[in-house]
Amino acid sequence: MTAIEFLLIGLLGAALYAAWWQRDRRLAEKMRQEAALDEVKRTHAEAQHALAARMGAMLDSMIEGLIVIDARGRITLANRAAERLFSFSRMMIGGTLLEIIRHHEVAAIANRVNAGEAVVEHEVRLESPVVRVLQISAVALHDAANAPAGAVLVFHDVSRLRELEGLRQDFVANVSHELRTPLSLIKSAAETLIDGGKNDATALTRFLEIIDKNANRLTLLIDDLLLLARLDSGRVELRLEPLSLGLAVQEVVDDLGPKSAVRGVTLAHELPGGLIVQADAERLRQVLANLIDNAIKYGAANGRVIVGGRSLDDGRVEVSVRDDGPGIPPDAVARIFERFYRVDKARSREQGGTGLGLAIVKNVVTAHGGEVRVESTLGLGTEFFFTLPAAKVK
Repeated sequence: MTAIEFLLIGLLGAALYAAWWQRDRRLAEKMRQEAALDEVKRTHAEAQHALAARMGAMLDSMIEGLIVIDARGRITLANRAAERLFSFSRMMIGGTLLEIIRHHEVAAIANRVNAGEAVVEHEVRLESPVVRVLQISAVALHDAANAPAGAVLVFHDVSRLRELEGLRQDFVANVSHELRTPLSLIKSAAETLIDGGKNDATALTRFLEIIDKNANRLTLLIDDLLLLARLDSGRVELRLEPLSLGLAVQEVVDDLGPKSAVRGVTLAHELPGGLIVQADAERLRQVLANLIDNAIKYGAANGRVIVGGRSLDDGRVEVSVRDDGPGIPPDAVARIFERFYRVDKARSREQGGTGLGLAIVKNVVTAHGGEVRVESTLGLGTEFFFTLPAAKVK
């Protein structure tokens, strides 16, 4: 082999090695680029997953229900609150709004938004699984070309607000009625006296008694309203001290003895001795007086009112007041502690009640950390129960 041939062979080998080295370097670079791209894709996917998880957690933490639909009216997203409101599973996502929530009014609102209305606000009523009032805000979605792309519906449960609004309206109406009746009687009596009734001694006495009676009724009503307002706001300071429950009951029984005698009602004090409660003396007396007075008024004439009590295992004392009157209808039992609620309106007003006594009982007992309830069977009488914390006697 000549030197030239040897040189050519060497140059060819070097060229082949250089080509191989370049190919290997390009291959390694490509592998590094692909690995970097895979890492970017993985990091992006993890970030997307984390973002979706955070978004899902945020949506599920909302009190309001949220549903997103596409342009065809199919649900693409819903949070947990929406599931609870409409009793469906997110596994059903993909179906139409009407198919899943089965509420025509809500579906109609979504159609209005899809048809071009930008924002719709409306209230709807759900009847199941429980009765609810929902305030809906629906906002249209559009794609990059400004074509309709669906809608976002947000559902705010305003059931409690509407209930409170109804209670407020009822309260105002009831207060107005309760004030108007005695005021009308006072005004009528005063006008009669001014027109000459004062010249008749018998008429003068009778109309002055009407004025006095209804002025007292107004005073009681206003005092009860002010007390309830203070109880609601927490501005009633309870002077808690150990009190003998038996002595407190006996004092009220003694005070109401003449009233019970008029109806021929026997008051029976059957509390066991030694029951000591931690309570405010004035408020405890108020609770007992309201319950025993009601039992006398609404129990059977010539019947019995029995006051009992017992110690409970959880450190409380339970007191009961039972009558043998006509009882309370089942539909009234659930409302008996509402303000101004009366089972027999005509009889209650005839007896001179304000309609606030049992509401005061509930609020006072609750302020002591206790509970109040009622059990009644038509024709067999009524029994009220309330609990108070037992005093820790050293």
